[in-house]
Formats: sequence, C-alpha cells, structure tokens
Amino acid sequence: MLSGLAAALFGAPRPGAARGGPAPPEYYYPPTAGGGTATMVPGLPDPVVARLGEVGLPLGALGLFVQAVDQPLPLLSLNAEDSYVLASTAKVVTTLAALDLLGPNYRWRTEAHLHGELVDGRLDGDLVILGGGNARLGSDDLLRWFEAMQAQGLREIGGNIVLDRLAFQLSERDQAAAPRPAPDRPHHNWPDALSLNDGVLRLQLQAAAAGRPQVELVPPLADVTVLNQVVPGRGCATQVHWSGDAGDGARELRVTGQWGPACGPSSVRFALMSDADLTARAVQAAWVRAGGVLQGRVVDRAVPQAGPVRSPERQRDARGVLRPAWATHLSDPLPLLVREINKYSDNMAARALMLSLSPGFPAQAATPEAARSRVQQWMRTRGLPPGDLEVDTGSGLSRAERGKPRALVQLLRQAWHDRNGRWFVDSLPIAGVDGTLANRLRDGPATGRAMLKTGSLMDVRAVAGYVRSQSGRVYAVSAIVNHPDAPAATVVLDALVDWLALRNDGSRR
Repeated sequence: MLSGLAAALFGAPRPGAARGGPAPPEYYYPPTAGGGTATMVPGLPDPVVARLGEVGLPLGALGLFVQAVDQPLPLLSLNAEDSYVLASTAKVVTTLAALDLLGPNYRWRTEAHLHGELVDGRLDGDLVILGGGNARLGSDDLLRWFEAMQAQGLREIGGNIVLDRLAFQLSERDQAAAPRPAPDRPHHNWPDALSLNDGVLRLQLQAAAAGRPQVELVPPLADVTVLNQVVPGRGCATQVHWSGDAGDGARELRVTGQWGPACGPSSVRFALMSDADLTARAVQAAWVRAGGVLQGRVVDRAVPQAGPVRSPERQRDARGVLRPAWATHLSDPLPLLVREINKYSDNMAARALMLSLSPGFPAQAATPEAARSRVQQWMRTRGLPPGDLEVDTGSGLSRAERGKPRALVQLLRQAWHDRNGRWFVDSLPIAGVDGTLANRLRDGPATGRAMLKTGSLMDVRAVAGYVRSQSGRVYAVSAIVNHPDAPAATVVLDALVDWLALRNDGSRR
C-alpha cells in the first residue's frame, strides 16, 4: 500500500483500481518528465521515496533505470525513456566507444620531424613537432623528451621549432553548446592537438620560515616574468595580475596577497592565455632547460577556422613516401587514460579522446562532426537507435549531450560482459574510496561496493555504473536529475545506491 508521502508524490492509482484505493505494490504512476500522460513504471524503494519527499523535487526531474547484469528484466524504471542532460556521465559513452574502437593498446603519439640536415648535433633547418592529441602531456614529460632528443644527437636547432596543431580542427560553432573557457574555469578549455598541462597554468605557493613566501609558475614559460609581491601574514589569499603584451612578446605575472605558515603549500589553477601561446612559451623554456640551443623561435602552425580541413604536414622522400618520425613521445596506454577520465572526470582528456575517434586520425585531421558520426555508428552496432544517446564534446560539458537512462544501462550491461569491459569497470570511482566518490557514500552499505561515474552541472546530478548488492548480484544503474535544485538531489541518488547495496535476492525493500 502507498504511504501518504508516496501517494502525494506519485499521484493517480492504476486505471481500473477503485478511486482512493491502493495501487498495486509493484507499480506507481508518476507524470513523465515532459509532464504528459502518466506511464506505468516499477515502484521506487521507500528510502528513495522518502528522500524525494524531503528535497521536494518534481518526479519528472528524475530519470532512472536499474537492471542486474545477469537478468533479462529491469529492477527499477522511472522516466527511463525520457531524454536528460547527461553531464559527465556522457564520459561513459566516450570511454566505452574508445575502448571498443581503438583497443586497449592505443596511445596518443606526439612526433618530432627534422626538416633539414642534422650534422654534428646541429640541425640546419626546423624541428617540427606534430601534436597527436595527447591531453595528458605535461611540461615534465616534454622536458624529459627534449633531454632524450639531445642525448640522441640533436643539441642545436639552426631554424625554428614549429608546432603543428592541425590534427584537431574545431570552430566556434563546434563549441556552441559548451561553456566558454574563462581564466577561473580552466576545466572549460577547448581540446588542442598539441597541449601542455591541459592548457592550464599552476601557481605553486609555499610559506617560508622567514621572509617572502615562495611563488613558482608551472610550467615555466619563456619571456614571462613572475613578480612575487606576496607578503607573510595571517591571510591565505592571493591575486594574479596579468600584463598585456609589451610588443616584444614579454609579459609579466604579478602575484599579490598574503600567505602565512598556517596556509601550507597550495596550487592555484587558472587559464590566462590561449593554449597555443602557453604551449609555445613552455616549449621554448623546456628546450633551453634541457640544455638545447635554439637559433630561431617557436612558430605556431595555426588551425584554420574556416575553409577545407588541413591535415598535419609530414615530410615525404623523393618517391613520395612518408618519412617516419625522428623521435616519438607516447602517452600512457588507453586503459590508463580512461582511468584518469572517469576517476577524476578529466574534461580535456575526454574531449581529446572523443576527437581521436574521428576516422583516419591522426594522419587525417579530426573534426567534431566526424567524431560524433563515428560514435553514433558505434552505438547503432550496440543496438541503440538515434535519439537514445546524443554525444557532442564527449565530456558532458555540452548541454547537447543527452540520453535516456535505459540506454546508458544497456551500454553498461554490455560492457560488463565485453572483452575490454574490465578496463572500463576498473576506471570508475569507487564509493567512499577514490576519484570523485572519495568523499561520498562513506561508511555506509555502498562503501567499496558501488563503482559509479558521477556527473554534475549547475542543474544536473547523475550517476551511472554498477552496484554489487549484499547478495553478490551486480546491478547496472543510471540515475539522472535535471532541475534547478538538482544539487539537493544528491541524497536521492545516494539513497538509491545504498538500497541496491543492501539488497538481497528476493527482497524488494
């Protein structure tokens, strides 16, 4: 029998039942997400009903679907065929498609090509670096790569270092549904085929035993002076002031504020410059730090914003055969990249991985349209028709990334049995243990038993993944809230996960 709270939440009884009488125990009748005709859906557990009543969200704001990975019928379904903004649970689609289409041995490749003759350690020409989409390439990686090049025999560059970023080609239109990058929102940066440190600057702060606190810019940048005006004190706040270009390319970063011993070490992330400018300055600084000599300068091979797509330029020999790279930097294998993307919700890496699915990449430049088309084709092979799941950037930052809870569970159930599924499952945050769930669902029944990709935007809260019940059965689950008060609905999603973790076969509640 419906409790008073459940009756208030779920409204009308089953057609044919006596008016005012109890609804059948297995089904409630909520309005759909669009507010249309009520549909029959399996009943919700009492803890979920209670939390819904506490937060006061309309039932149409919640879509969920739960099905055991080894059972043919769903356990729970609510608005499961309505389309919701996915937030970062869209990364489930991106990473599963990548593991299936690229394989676990896939790595991003950054190539160095010599355009000129190398004699006695001096290159009479340009060193061309072809970006291959490695969103995890850091300034320390670059420094070690340059040191290896010099040990290999390249110590002086008579021409320029040319940065070829043509492997990713995006326009303003491609980013229309995603938030724009801003200095205080570096996680909104656009993907770039040749990016360092996610296109993000880090200001490392450390109080000193005596005197002015230490300030360090990471990565080090050529022709950028850091002016440290931070003073000791009780405050733990700093401000960054970025000068304009002085005309000779030199810029100044002035840091003010207070930083005392009680503040401890800290790292502040920001995006004050374009990815291309940051990479160019960091490359020049790293080459010099590695001990190399550069007679020319760092030149950017710009990505066209209009016109035909241009592919990265590689040298050919007299017979027209492509010459191999002189030196290559490889990223970690795909399973480790997927782990970073899902455990810590790395937007830049997810967007780069999505573009890497573009046919022919990296020899053929990637475009968002081509990548989206390939992912849609892949989803059709998984039995998902158009409209079930829509991907855009691959990260969930775009509000064009929408999907049905049932469709996400369909992918999750398939992944559980796939040959590459273990890499995906291992990439998910574990409740109360690590990743984006390290401080959530702690000290409860789901701790260590739920593996879930989380998602959040200002008006979205979502989880998608697996919960192992007390009886040992594994359930695939997708639960999404779209509503201005979505942050309050985290307790509803957690109540569902805890209930699944406590479940014994044959029990309903």
